[in-house]
Amino acid sequence: MTGSKDKAVILTVDDDPIILNAVLEVLKHDYTVRPFTSGEAAISFLKDNHADLILLDHNMPSMTGIEVLKVLQSDPATRSIPVIFLTGSVDSEDEVRALQIGAMDYLLKPFRPGSLLTRVRLQLELYNYRYALERLVELQTEELRSANQKLAQRDKVTLDLLAKASDMRDHETGAHIERVVLFTDVIVGDLLANPTPGYELSEQYGRDIVDAVKLHDLGKLAMPDNVLLKPGKLTKEEFDIIKTHPIYGSKMLSQAIEKMGEDSLLWTAFEIVYGHHEKWDGSGYPNGAKGDKIPLSARIAAVADVFDALTSSRPYKNAWKPRDAFDLIYSDAGKHFDPYLTEVVKRHEEEFAQIVTANRDIEQLPTPELDLIMGAVAERAPADKD
Repeated sequence: MTGSKDKAVILTVDDDPIILNAVLEVLKHDYTVRPFTSGEAAISFLKDNHADLILLDHNMPSMTGIEVLKVLQSDPATRSIPVIFLTGSVDSEDEVRALQIGAMDYLLKPFRPGSLLTRVRLQLELYNYRYALERLVELQTEELRSANQKLAQRDKVTLDLLAKASDMRDHETGAHIERVVLFTDVIVGDLLANPTPGYELSEQYGRDIVDAVKLHDLGKLAMPDNVLLKPGKLTKEEFDIIKTHPIYGSKMLSQAIEKMGEDSLLWTAFEIVYGHHEKWDGSGYPNGAKGDKIPLSARIAAVADVFDALTSSRPYKNAWKPRDAFDLIYSDAGKHFDPYLTEVVKRHEEEFAQIVTANRDIEQLPTPELDLIMGAVAERAPADKD
């Protein structure tokens, strides 16, 4: 783009010196004119220099104007420079071809000085206007992108706070959701890296699962304290109350979805919140869904949630060692858990164990105490309130 204080640079390309001189005489008072007798020379000049407009002869012996124009259009650095063809040909097909390739105008020789000057001025004005418009669009696009990023960040913070609030009702630090997110990320990463029929994930769905799993216990916000915070074993009636938290959480999300419309993150969160306590064999809650009728996102969340529940301390049990938690997960493959997802866990035992040790000190339980806990788990679901 030409600055207001600088003369625009006009390249003239013609094998006829008389034409070059005529163009120079017409334009030299208003513009900086750079004459060339061949397309090759003009292209070479443009590799290290700028031009605001090119006057290009159609018929030249070594490289035709059409050939020069094709080279200019193929290079992002010169593609936007407006080109006016100067030619003595009256062949309308040549004119159409040049315009189709990218020429902005077409002027017959011999030209009238006033006509040449007017065409050049008009094309430069259009070029400057287009440049200014493109810059305005870029600026507005950047402003919109920045605004969207701020909105996305605000939404993320809001979801994080909501998830933390729901988790802290049951766990003192709210760290449960952070660990569940880490376990989920490992599983999702494996599914993305190893596409398997029935377990295919798009990048977007994978990101949504990792982001949405933190809301899996959203419904706990609706649970009464005397049940949710009870340190001992739950009665059947109390457990029935706890089993309603996926329904309450999904209702909250349904209201948000109704207001916001199609939103992949909220829909994924809905799947997880409603389905993370369903079991592969159909014995879970709240709907008794079975096998792949349970959304993949919820099946992933179930594994991550239960593994963290097992390896975390609770009022009714001590933290299990990762090895014991792995063994229980694998023994429940095809019953509680999706069998393929338990195979994914097997491939990443080290990463799961590292997440556990990095986030808490694991109590090393003596065998008798561990046996008691294993028996309690057989009697009571391992993650009643998780």
